[in-house]
Amino acid sequence: MDLLLVRHGKAEERAAFAHAGGDDGLRPLTAQGVKQMRTAVRGLRSLVPHLDLLAASPLLRAAQTAQILAQGYGGDVISVAELAPGHPPSALLPWLRGSAGHRVAALVGHEPDLGLLASWLLAGSQRSFMPLKKGGACLIHFDGAVKEGRGVLGWALGPTQLRALGR
Repeated sequence: MDLLLVRHGKAEERAAFAHAGGDDGLRPLTAQGVKQMRTAVRGLRSLVPHLDLLAASPLLRAAQTAQILAQGYGGDVISVAELAPGHPPSALLPWLRGSAGHRVAALVGHEPDLGLLASWLLAGSQRSFMPLKKGGACLIHFDGAVKEGRGVLGWALGPTQLRALGR
């Protein structure tokens, strides 16, 4: 299985949104964030031509990012509660193992959780050594079962690099 981890695109500023009384779970992507993610998805498609499964955190900014991926790749988005902020990487493992029949799965989420998930899958580390920028992504390959410390990094790219590939 190949696992594509994607951090949500640029969203409204947290402090300003909260000051206006907004719930962080409903904080949307900015217009610029939407535009940048559309270009980044074209770059992602040059690296990962198809997705068999697309899952996202239930928070709006991640769900919107996943919808942009779904528009670029086709298919539907599954909301996975364990991709919301604050869940340890191990909480996602049962879901990942249940998805093992898929060749390429994409997960859209948040920092610091995605970086921690990547670090845990690659090296079994409980500390993140691989943070993802907003709109950035990485590809982790597994020969066999998805398990901590068993992943092999295919690539990790920032949003600017992905957008350059999509132009």
